[in-house]
Amino acid sequence: MILTVTLNTALDITYRVPSLRPHASHRVSEVTERPGGKGVNVARVLAALGHEVTVTGFAGGRTGRELRDRLADRAPGVVDALVPVAGATRRTIAVVDARTGDTTQLNEPGPVVGPAEWSAFQNVYEELLGSVSAVALCGSLPPGLPVGAYAGLIRTARAAGVPVLLDTSGEALRRGVAARPDIIKPNAEELAELTGSHEPLRATQGARRRGARAVVASLGADGLLAHTADGLWRATPPARVQGNPTGAGDSVVAGLLSALAEHLPWPARLIRAAALSTATVLSPAAGEFDRQVYERLLRQVAVTGEVSAA
Repeated sequence: MILTVTLNTALDITYRVPSLRPHASHRVSEVTERPGGKGVNVARVLAALGHEVTVTGFAGGRTGRELRDRLADRAPGVVDALVPVAGATRRTIAVVDARTGDTTQLNEPGPVVGPAEWSAFQNVYEELLGSVSAVALCGSLPPGLPVGAYAGLIRTARAAGVPVLLDTSGEALRRGVAARPDIIKPNAEELAELTGSHEPLRATQGARRRGARAVVASLGADGLLAHTADGLWRATPPARVQGNPTGAGDSVVAGLLSALAEHLPWPARLIRAAALSTATVLSPAAGEFDRQVYERLLRQVAVTGEVSAA
């Protein structure tokens, strides 16, 4: 069983318009709604890959009830262990310009989580850790939680002997890295903010010095760069692709976690993660992956690098 944690879950709403123009009225041609938040997206991909997965985090209000209903309907195989809160789960609004393919994202802040609700979640989390092989801590922190919330959850997972992957940003990432997660998965911008370096190799080295045992950086169309104790590798898709990148980073996390649970070596983990990410960009539905494209890319993603002598 793999556990994903989404402290700031969301109901993802996507509007498709013929052309997005500032200061203008738009006629929406298509509306889709999906259970969301980074860890929820990761869980859906893991389930599609055949893994048993449990989702935990917070859900509240009418939006939270709708999220849980849609999770049950649209994510078979995903176990719902979300913790109720008094505040309403947020919505995220994505507006897709059908002419250009560009996406404009609007993210609500999420419910205020009180001390008693945070304590209840921590109890659920500790109990779940007793039956999982890996855990992913994903996304932003809702209002009310301490900025070091992920750092505490990392230490709890490490004490339980469960490998932990962290995928967040800003101060939550900075505090979390110091707790020594097994893997972090920043994008180029998040990595630069963490380390002060815009050169990916130097930045991944800096992130490891700050405490991360392994760093897998998402470099967009340039693929993935992994800096680990076992070696340094770059995974590159066979060609640049255009599409909707929403959820591509979450598919990277799912690929890394599933391969970790299967005890695959790092090059195989990166091939899976890069193939899933590209197949997500090419999927007509945001945050889902095209299985045929994924299976083809497993044979086409190139991994270069070297094994550490240490």
